[in-house]
Amino acid sequence: MGFYTATEISASGLSAERLAMDVIANNIANANTTRTPQGGAFKRQLVIFAQKPGAAPSGDPFDPNKPEKAQVDGVEVLGITQDQSPDRLVFDPGNPDADARGYVHYPNVQIVKEMVDMMAASRAYQANVAAMTASRNMEYSDLQVLKS
Repeated sequence: MGFYTATEISASGLSAERLAMDVIANNIANANTTRTPQGGAFKRQLVIFAQKPGAAPSGDPFDPNKPEKAQVDGVEVLGITQDQSPDRLVFDPGNPDADARGYVHYPNVQIVKEMVDMMAASRAYQANVAAMTASRNMEYSDLQVLKS
């Protein structure tokens, strides 16, 4: 794996985790939204990640001296989907958004869960920054060795 490949992998992680943090922030911002343009309460959104397939490895997979190694080119976002868990029902018959039984449908967003997810995404973002920094430092060290 080259230095640029390591940086590109970390960059894909940074991009994916940034999107995850944006989606989580949107979930928190809409935690009490009972009306959406589509109708009904806001639905919690989730980001779906996948491993980017790498370039085809070279070498003979049947040669025991040259084992084939899988390559990974980072992470990609497959999409953003809605959480299908049920809405939170609150009995409030005086609310204009109440249904016929007097219940208001609030989003299926749990603030504590969103904050935990935000901390995990933030830590993953920080880990990718650290990996990029380490890769850059190794590249700089190699250039210094070649220079001397």
